Amino acid sequence: MGCWDLVAMVTDCTLPELPRPRVRAARLPGCPRVMDSPNSQPLNFPTTSRAHLRPLGVSIDDSLFTETKNTQKRKLSQKRKTLLSGSFSIGGHLSPWPRYISDQTILHNRKPCSDDYRKRAGSLQQPLGTTKPRYLEQLENYLRKELLLLDLSTDSAQELRLQPYREIFEFFIEDFKTYKPLLSSIKNAYEVMLAHQREKIRALEPLKAKLITVNENCNERILAMRAEERDEISMLKKEKMNLLKLIDKKNEEKISLQTEVTKLRKNLAEEYLHYLSERDARKILIADLNELRYQREDMSLAQSPGVWGEDPVKLTVALKMARQDLTRTQMELNTMKANFGDVVPRRDFEMQEKTLKELQEQLESLRDDYEEVRKEHEMLLQLHMSTLKERDQFYSELQEIQRTSTPRPDWSKCEDMVAGGRDRWHMLAEGKNSDQLVDVLLEEIGEGLLREKDFFPGLGYGESIPPFLRFDGIVENKKPTKKEVVKLLKDAWKERITEEQKEKFPDFFFSFLERHFGPGDAMAWAYTIFEYIKLFHTNEVMSQFYAVLMGKRKESVYIKQKQTIAQLLKEMTNVDSQNEGLLTMEQLSTVLKSTFPLKKDERIQELMEAGGWHPSSSNADLLDYRLLFMEDEEGQSVPFVQKLWEQYVVEKDEYLNELKQELGLELNEEVTLPKVREALMNIDPNLDKQTLNHYLRQAFQLPMTEMPEEGEEREEGIVTQLQTALEQLQMSDIRRMGPREQEPAS
Repeated sequence: MGCWDLVAMVTDCTLPELPRPRVRAARLPGCPRVMDSPNSQPLNFPTTSRAHLRPLGVSIDDSLFTETKNTQKRKLSQKRKTLLSGSFSIGGHLSPWPRYISDQTILHNRKPCSDDYRKRAGSLQQPLGTTKPRYLEQLENYLRKELLLLDLSTDSAQELRLQPYREIFEFFIEDFKTYKPLLSSIKNAYEVMLAHQREKIRALEPLKAKLITVNENCNERILAMRAEERDEISMLKKEKMNLLKLIDKKNEEKISLQTEVTKLRKNLAEEYLHYLSERDARKILIADLNELRYQREDMSLAQSPGVWGEDPVKLTVALKMARQDLTRTQMELNTMKANFGDVVPRRDFEMQEKTLKELQEQLESLRDDYEEVRKEHEMLLQLHMSTLKERDQFYSELQEIQRTSTPRPDWSKCEDMVAGGRDRWHMLAEGKNSDQLVDVLLEEIGEGLLREKDFFPGLGYGESIPPFLRFDGIVENKKPTKKEVVKLLKDAWKERITEEQKEKFPDFFFSFLERHFGPGDAMAWAYTIFEYIKLFHTNEVMSQFYAVLMGKRKESVYIKQKQTIAQLLKEMTNVDSQNEGLLTMEQLSTVLKSTFPLKKDERIQELMEAGGWHPSSSNADLLDYRLLFMEDEEGQSVPFVQKLWEQYVVEKDEYLNELKQELGLELNEEVTLPKVREALMNIDPNLDKQTLNHYLRQAFQLPMTEMPEEGEEREEGIVTQLQTALEQLQMSDIRRMGPREQEPAS
């Protein structure tokens, strides 16, 4: 193997096979005949996989480099011993190829792997019967095998690819002893240069990342600046177009004004010439008239017989002076007529001005009267239309009642059916209509049926079952009296009001029963009380407790009503300075008006009538106000407290109707939170922020933490049906905080 073959193997450059000179005794310069020695032993190298090899590390430390080099030498020597089982050459010697090539060709000093070298080599043909040495073939096979075993999918694929070539080069260095120092120095120089380049690349990698980051930041800034410039350019273009339009408009105005000025100048010149001609003609006419008048006077004086005694010269001078005075006076008169021809006297002007003011005042008064009459007319038309509608509705109801009405029942037949006989029936039926009497009768019948039951069937554990009734099995009927149930419910209300940590009302109710009757009887009492309060609708305590327990009404409604009654009793007690329990009717009216300033006079009158006032009473009549707040054994209030509750319900319905009319929506339409807020402030301007937010939370069922502030964007996203919002407000404690602002009269 020649030097150029060795260089080709090191530099991974395939050299063309050129004919070698057939000089047997001679060799290529610098190439020892190591392989020609008959004593040389065949070299064996192991075919080791490339998977366990790593790229050679880069380090400037000489000791580490030397240690690595020694380790590599030991591995290479082992490979050389185990690579092949046979020898590379025939007869146990290295092949002398290409010494036996027939052609004698002198190698010129040309660079291997160059184009010219390849052209010259291509023109030459290898003589027949000449093959490559087995050593070269084994090295090439070893190189191909090692390259195929490489994992080129990693980041260090190029360094792994270089490793087989290093090993081949090491084999040559070890086999060619003569060139070993030179080849080792060449290899070390390349290794040092590669290490230096790796260090430089590794040092430049952070700079590359930083350069990429800086490039991205600069690109973002450039894009932002371009976006700003585009916005500014678009704004400037718009401003430019507006200014151009303004300039065109001003130019058009300037042209129209110039045209108008030219026209006015022309008219002024014509008028000036006209007035000049008129002035000259008038002067000529006046001179002719004066001349004629003078001639007539001269003729009259000459013919007059009574002027013989005067001096003619004196008369002539007097006549001349008189003519001058006449001319001056005539000119002044003409000037006065010309200047003051259109002027009226001040007295006439003041009289006309006074008359004009009076007429204007009359006109304004008539306009106001007309507007009032027009509004009254519209109101009367609306009232007339509503009256017509009511008349038609009443007529339809009358027709329906006449068609479906049945004979009025004889309620005296129920006297013997009710426990307690006639007296108790009269007490129950006092002041009640037929519908209420039916409820009373049903309650009496239901109470009897309840007392006959010994057990209640459990309702199970379904989700629709209230928590305090979830039980599967038979539940005992405790059979309490109405008085006991009412007393138990009042105790529950007292404990609920004083409770610090509020829990859900159904859970509180069951906990209350467990505390009073124990866990064993709590479920039986829950079923018993539930059946009683569900039956007795006419009992205030039971009906209100049932509504709160079933979620049909907020418990704040009951608590606020009790607080209102307590506040009213306190006000009456404060007015009763003697603490006798007596108030006059006038004092009662004053207390009611001060406690309920928003109630109308008709409703104050209704409360006083419920308290015992009648038209024949005087303001000095005394009233025991404590009796107005009494309750019977079954929890029934006196008519005064009942009327307060009825008025509260009516006022709440009116308030919600005003809200619905202000919104102007149908019940099935959706409404947003800002719209409800605006409508509430319109119908009740005195609402404070806390109360307003409380009403909105109740209407939209929002927790306090999720309630948005006024003006936030997420307000528009909170939507519900109007019917749902009104139902939630109907369940809550809402009332008017102040009078609605009236529209100012015109």
